[in-house]
Amino acid sequence: MTSNEMDFEELLKKYDYNFQKGDLVKGIVCGYDSQGVMVDIGAKTIALVPAREAVEKDEDLEQKYEKGKEYEFLIIREEDEDGRFLLSRKKVDFAYAWKELEKAKESDETILGTIAGVVKGGVLVDISGVRGFVPSSQLRVKENELETGEKIELKILTLDAQQNNFILSNKKVYDDSAVEARKNVFSQIEPGQIVKGDVVRITDFGAFIDLGGIDGLLPLSQLSWRWIDHPTDILKVGDKIDVEVIAVDHDKQRVSLSLKNLEPDPWLEAEKNIKEGDKVEGTITRIKHFGAFVEVFPGVEALLPHSEVVELQNEKDCILQVGDKVDTYILKFNPTDKRIALTVNEEKGTHSAEDSD
Repeated sequence: MTSNEMDFEELLKKYDYNFQKGDLVKGIVCGYDSQGVMVDIGAKTIALVPAREAVEKDEDLEQKYEKGKEYEFLIIREEDEDGRFLLSRKKVDFAYAWKELEKAKESDETILGTIAGVVKGGVLVDISGVRGFVPSSQLRVKENELETGEKIELKILTLDAQQNNFILSNKKVYDDSAVEARKNVFSQIEPGQIVKGDVVRITDFGAFIDLGGIDGLLPLSQLSWRWIDHPTDILKVGDKIDVEVIAVDHDKQRVSLSLKNLEPDPWLEAEKNIKEGDKVEGTITRIKHFGAFVEVFPGVEALLPHSEVVELQNEKDCILQVGDKVDTYILKFNPTDKRIALTVNEEKGTHSAEDSD
């Protein structure tokens, strides 16, 4: 055997491998091109991980795969005529995630999923890159109350890798022990109590507060004495807050809460500082078809009727907007019902003061 023949035989031995489609292999990232990630798996040519098998839409190849670092990949196509293998990293991640889900189902573990979308009959959730489905019947709330990106606690009902079937339940999280815990909380809670809770969900109409086994509703109207457009103006999920229990319905197992009751009632202070006939400068907080609401004292809103709004706009030759400051007179003041009527007409305000005297 000649020297050249020996060298060629040694070279063949060096690349004596038996990689097949479906094999899990280790490879070192050696570069990137327009198609994806270049990986050395010990074959005679560099293998390719197409971008679609390497990253999600918004991910960066070079940030996710460090050059010179070793990763695991799945062979998804055997050597082509150029000797190149096609690999996938996504399928490896999916397989590992599926194994973790199988463990979670076996141990009946509660897992955290992210709402990926609301569809007919339920919601889609994402857990470690695996997409699952939660039927409407397995949700504690209506699906239209959930938002994409929101986190939700879940338990696995069915998990079928062959059919790629992954069904979960939000209701199952709250099992018999949770029901018992709710009963214990309800037996101890009563109106007037100050309790601590965690903000667990926010909606347009208020926030749900976990009181340690039960969720109480903190309505928008009970958030603050000041006008609040949306609960997110002052709260976020995860906040720990003190609230007052204002109502308990044992039959329906509902608790109503108040945050503003923990603050001094600004109407009591307003009663000491303003009276009918007073001229006050206020800030417009809301504009409705019947008039404008004006904050005339911290936390106290008064109504300027639509006719008065029009009169003021004509006088100033402008269109009033939220945030504008306006000079008005107290026309009527009923602190008991927490109502104040305003006027822009000084004469009306003066007559009102005289009448009250």
